[in-house]
Amino acid sequence: MKLMFASDIHGSLYYARDMKDKYIEEKADKLVLLGDLLYHGPRNDLPKEYNYRELINLLNGMKEELICVRGNCDSEIDQLVLDFPIMADYLTIFENDRMLFLTHGHLYNKKNMPKLKSGDILIHGHTHIQKIEQIGENICINPGSISMPKENNPCTYAIYENGKFEIKDFEGKVLNEYQMM
Repeated sequence: MKLMFASDIHGSLYYARDMKDKYIEEKADKLVLLGDLLYHGPRNDLPKEYNYRELINLLNGMKEELICVRGNCDSEIDQLVLDFPIMADYLTIFENDRMLFLTHGHLYNKKNMPKLKSGDILIHGHTHIQKIEQIGENICINPGSISMPKENNPCTYAIYENGKFEIKDFEGKVLNEYQMM
């Protein structure tokens, strides 16, 4: 199974197109969106090519490819225009005897860890900062933001395949990686 993880689109059609192109180029089986899809949020400036209406069309056109969780900027009204579910606070995937706990990051994060077994992996966005770090007996992975990265990070996404996570920029450079044992 090959998964691509992306977070924090915040209404940017420009970066969503880049994300879709990378998804096709990477030949991933599913695109996991970690929330904050359509709305830029009251604390953020408008992202490049903010166009939530066209973004709705782009995402709905990919609905069979998507796994999605709700971000703090996503709402029930967003669900009414999207043809795939976005309202789950978290989802789990089991891979190689480990649980991947997928969430946006505003509810569960390294400071408020969900109940995980040793070796399980928390994957979330929200901070717009790409990172892979050990938190106790668990790994916490943040693919960063595809549209509004912070702390001088580039726009990033993550790939999971054959027990390995890689965080990449849109030039294809691997910025961070983790190999499950």
